[in-house]
Amino acid sequence: MPERLRWGILGTGNIARQFCAGVAASTRSSLSAVGSRSNESAAAFARTHHVAAVHGSYESLLADPQVDAIYNSLPNSLHHRWTIAALEAGKHVLCEKPFAVHTGEAEEMFDVAGRQGRVVVEAFMYRCHPLILAVQKAVADGVIGQVTMIRSSFCYRTTKIAGNVRFDAALAGGSLMDVGCYCVNFSRFFAGGEPVRVTGCGHLHESGVDDRVVASLEFGNGILASFACGMSAHADNTATINGTEGVIEIPIPWKPPAPESGFTIARGTPPKMDGPVKPPAGPARETVRVPVTGELYGIEADAFAACVLDGVAPWITPADTIGNMRVLDQLQLAIRQTP
Repeated sequence: MPERLRWGILGTGNIARQFCAGVAASTRSSLSAVGSRSNESAAAFARTHHVAAVHGSYESLLADPQVDAIYNSLPNSLHHRWTIAALEAGKHVLCEKPFAVHTGEAEEMFDVAGRQGRVVVEAFMYRCHPLILAVQKAVADGVIGQVTMIRSSFCYRTTKIAGNVRFDAALAGGSLMDVGCYCVNFSRFFAGGEPVRVTGCGHLHESGVDDRVVASLEFGNGILASFACGMSAHADNTATINGTEGVIEIPIPWKPPAPESGFTIARGTPPKMDGPVKPPAGPARETVRVPVTGELYGIEADAFAACVLDGVAPWITPADTIGNMRVLDQLQLAIRQTP
């Protein structure tokens, strides 16, 4: 096995471009090849991102002996088919989120990976970022006491509808699959378990996909979570973790900036109608600065390289991915039952 993991990029869309920029800035990864449905598309991508080998078909990329791992950036509906094809070709796979269209597909993908002895991980890049790791430690250290509630949002408004895979029902588009999956993952991660009750409602775009969704999750340990996601609305796109002794506010959870990210620990007592107000134990607001050495997708690429080259456990486990898919399945059903 080489010192650097040699990547083959499956697909040439926007997320593939972002990932390639990250690999170029990484320490344990290198760009080896790119595959597209046409040689012209792959060649143009290769010129821009300085990729040596060009493949005019997905099958040709998977057969390349100079490729150790595949980054599957294809539309959601193609994750299952081409991740399995890559695994059966002997490649490790970092598959973009959401991992699959439904839980059954995800389970099959992991079964194939197990039989082939290959690593496959869902590409929630924010989870291996120093910011989220720092927040995780703060929560574990009890800086806000017991976690009680979690809130997050991930929204944007786009006017580009025609030709946009996110608005294509046949490609498993929709705001829940595109960005809501982050909020589900965040909620489950910091709740430390799986929800016992999932509720949600959504608005269906004329294309047939959900373009905005609000949902709530109730966990067996008493933690409650809520989130909003959308492709036709603005939001603050922040996350908060509430506890019995304070709250953690994360201003940029999904794509934290470099060279420094951060979060705020807020402590205090809400205004009371009568009686004295007890001052908080410690500073009312404390900003925690988190140094970031590396680019977001480069950090992810190197985390995956550590899984393959060093045998490090993945930051998103198969059980984590399956749990996320089950919640997405429940919310998809709830959205389509919305009056």
